[in-house]
Amino acid sequence: MHWIALQAQPDGRPALGARTSAADAASPGLADAASALGWWALQFTPRVARVEQAVVMEVSASERLFGGRQQLLDLIFSSERPVSQIKTARASTSLVALARLQLDAVAPRTPDQLPLATLADAQPHLALLERLGCTCWGDVRALPRAGVARRFGASLLDALDRAYGLKPEVYPWLVVPDVFDVPLELAAQVEAAPALMFAARRLLSQLQVWLRARKQGVLALELAWQMDTRRHTATRGQLVVRTAVPTLDMQHMQRLLAEHLARTTLPAPVLYVRLRSVETAVLPGANASLLPDALHAGDSLHQLLERLSARLGPLQVLRSLPCADYRPERMQTWVAASVDASTVRPSQPSKKSQARALAPARQPDAAFYPAWLLAQPLKLALQHERPLYQGPLTLLVGPQRLEAGWWDAATLRDYFIARSEEAGLVWIYRERLAPSLLATDQADSHWYLQGLFG
Repeated sequence: MHWIALQAQPDGRPALGARTSAADAASPGLADAASALGWWALQFTPRVARVEQAVVMEVSASERLFGGRQQLLDLIFSSERPVSQIKTARASTSLVALARLQLDAVAPRTPDQLPLATLADAQPHLALLERLGCTCWGDVRALPRAGVARRFGASLLDALDRAYGLKPEVYPWLVVPDVFDVPLELAAQVEAAPALMFAARRLLSQLQVWLRARKQGVLALELAWQMDTRRHTATRGQLVVRTAVPTLDMQHMQRLLAEHLARTTLPAPVLYVRLRSVETAVLPGANASLLPDALHAGDSLHQLLERLSARLGPLQVLRSLPCADYRPERMQTWVAASVDASTVRPSQPSKKSQARALAPARQPDAAFYPAWLLAQPLKLALQHERPLYQGPLTLLVGPQRLEAGWWDAATLRDYFIARSEEAGLVWIYRERLAPSLLATDQADSHWYLQGLFG
């Protein structure tokens, strides 16, 4: 057996505990460093356990997978850790490793030389043991076992047997939870929503460790807060942030959270915050390239759109989605850029024609389509049955007949490319059916301008 004990060090920063003030949370620490260390250690061995604020891991069963003990130890101590400074100790049993972790001596002591204060089961009896002249583990082992069991209980002897390898060490092994849900208590009340980002940074750092342990990226997360119940206002609040693709980039999630919090008003001071993963997905593989110009710095397009949507509002940043409809004004619909396109369902026709409407449509020749469409077709005046738009129009190309929309509003049009002496090339159509659907005479039809070229 080869056990390694790990413990996070404050490194000159405020201690990493359950209670953290909003000001202290500005440092790039973690809300729970011990849990983050445990999740990180699971990549080397499944036998990881948390003992109070320390983490123990048994690596002997995993050595062959990494090419031997020394190669595994080199990888563990050289890998990027979620905590900047940690203290480590190694031994053949976990209790000896935990005891050495508490000592500042450089040279490791033998188990018989370890102070009794480093054994958790001996701490309730330290005063009596010292009066008996016992100061280290070896002194207690030298006492008669029957007398030690009667006076101090069997737990002390059991701990010593496990520490010396006479009994197996059994722990509730650490497992990465299916859902990330971590609370954080604030020692100081927070009255402005943007100030919650100081505490959210710690939780996001721990979320990143959890995602790496599960080999996933986050698609949606929820930041919730609990407010002072003494105020006669709402006691809870929450904010859900979504991203288009699974990501491990917590800097991007911080920017999105900051944009949303900047537009949030707190009706009462906040005492607790909680970060929860709402939706995660497997990270897509990255496409490697041998070309240096393929590597680009800065944010991707979807990150820019998400930041703009969070800052300006989702309805201010739109994108188009194609629709299965021949009518030019209904060939696309505009939705929020932050909305997943797979979840959007455009307006559907009647059930009778739904299958046909959703079928992939064979679009007409795109060369006939103009660069700009009017929001609403403009009805044109006629002069001797000739349409007018800044002067008489000369028909150049057409007709291109369009028959569609029979399931909601029957449309029968003849499209033409026409030329105006003042406006240039325009796209017009002749409505062959009147709105009443009864007039079939060409003389009763109307001409409309729908698009402009260039």
